[in-house]
Amino acid sequence: MKAGIWELLIVLAIALLIFGPKALPKLGKSLGKTVGNFKKGLGEDDEDDDEDEKPRKSTKAAAEETAEDEKKPYDPER
Repeated sequence: MKAGIWELLIVLAIALLIFGPKALPKLGKSLGKTVGNFKKGLGEDDEDDDEDEKPRKSTKAAAEETAEDEKKPYDPER
């Protein structure tokens, strides 16, 4: 079900009555930026996000590091 021209005009008229003629351009601009950022976020690959993260340690290496830390005395300045 598509919105026709009359439905869009009614929505625009209601928005004009609620927000006023001065605020409507600002709302349109912010809505356009939001939709653009949303589309941009959907288009990005997950692989790009992985490049920003630090490489993870293996489970064995992380366990060994934890065991070493438990043997050391507590140092509040660390």
